[in-house]
Amino acid sequence: MSADREAELLAGVPDGLFIGGVWRGSSDGTTFDVGDPSTGEVIRTIASASVADGTAALDAACDAFKSWSRTPSRERAELLRRAFDLLTERREEFALLMTLEMGKPLAEARGEVTYGGEFLRWFSEEAAHVQGRYGANPEGTGRMIVSQHPVGPCYLITPWNFPLAMATRKIAPALAAGCTVVVKPAALTPLTTLYFAKLLADAGLPAGVVNVITTSHSGDVSDAIIADPRLRKLSFTGSTEVGRKLLAQAANGVLRTSMELGGNAPFVVFEDADLDKAVDGAIAAKFRNIGQACTAANRFIVHSSVAEEFAQRVTERVRGFRTGRGTEDGVTIGPLIDDRAVAKASELVADAVSRGATVRAGGHPIDRPGTFYEATVVSDVQPGSDILREEIFGPVLAITTFAEEDEAVAIANDTEYGLVSYVYTQNLARGQRMIERLATGMMGLNLGVLSNAAAPFGGWKLSGLGREGGAEGIHEYLQTKYTLTPNPFA
Repeated sequence: MSADREAELLAGVPDGLFIGGVWRGSSDGTTFDVGDPSTGEVIRTIASASVADGTAALDAACDAFKSWSRTPSRERAELLRRAFDLLTERREEFALLMTLEMGKPLAEARGEVTYGGEFLRWFSEEAAHVQGRYGANPEGTGRMIVSQHPVGPCYLITPWNFPLAMATRKIAPALAAGCTVVVKPAALTPLTTLYFAKLLADAGLPAGVVNVITTSHSGDVSDAIIADPRLRKLSFTGSTEVGRKLLAQAANGVLRTSMELGGNAPFVVFEDADLDKAVDGAIAAKFRNIGQACTAANRFIVHSSVAEEFAQRVTERVRGFRTGRGTEDGVTIGPLIDDRAVAKASELVADAVSRGATVRAGGHPIDRPGTFYEATVVSDVQPGSDILREEIFGPVLAITTFAEEDEAVAIANDTEYGLVSYVYTQNLARGQRMIERLATGMMGLNLGVLSNAAAPFGGWKLSGLGREGGAEGIHEYLQTKYTLTPNPFA
């Protein structure tokens, strides 16, 4: 990818706030830098919203809600479909932009464009299918009408690791339901969301329906928006620690909330598993997005009879990875998002080794510009190791063993999180038992990748509240009204 092409693309990304359909600078003139984690260099300087800017964005969303909520569902659907078509046309631009600001390999960025686009297409189809019901009450004295209505102005906080898909996964159902939104992307990767707002405007989005504020003062800006009584919905994807704080704030206004929080996904390999498929699934579940995904497999719980062969196979695959800048041909592992991520991976591996684990591949930061950490395999991880309790969020595959099914279930469920699990077995009855026994909101049974716009994404326990995607996704942005009318035949 040429430097000229990168520079041309970056120059076309707006550097302001998108409020009420207008691009503008911050009210106090402040800015912040966005860097390329593969080089450490600044690639764009953009506006940093103040508290006043956040309020202005909510003003715009509230004003637009009056008309957007009454816009026919077919019109909302057609706008989302136009956005999908435009995103498909601009696929390469969005993929390159994500690679530049987040670091993921270009091939994976293209995959995210496809995945993110599907939320636009899916909810364009869901928009016209919101249903209520009508019928007599049991006493026969009246008729019950149950109807669905948009919840109101929404505040959407998106993470840095999937800057397009996490935006479309929240914006698309909100717009389909008739809601208006204020979006705050992560300060580490805001450019994709700004570029997507530009796409929405090109698709004909009315002013104020979607407002985007980028800021380096996230806490102050979010506090003011969440405290505003006009806000009716909060959706957040990020850490459980931050999610708890936001839930406490949301309680004051009794806001509808959707929380997609941390994970600690178990990947269970039974003795009867097809190891070829298990290894393929392990590579996909662990190293997608450089391991920086809430759905990434965190603990590989492998039956002792096949643990050594499994470890050898994944190690061989990992040693064949190519690490580098995501725009380079053949790169499979890009940089981690920042220095803190590199330090965390190093600390978790060091702790595991100190307790008796063996490093089979990788295990160290890479001495080069950017924030790179080697793709790593660690086996014989002992109970009590930090790497079994904490979300790794990096390219480290940690293997521990079990002997019996009950033990595997106990290890898998021994976490406060419950987002996703992965199970490999050729025993149909055992697979069915795992669906019942593992305490997670999602499961991949003999599959290592399961995210899909048509499926309800979300977790149990400290992994969050609500669902994104699927038929359930639009209902997160709707509220129910019950009306009783007299019996027309009385």
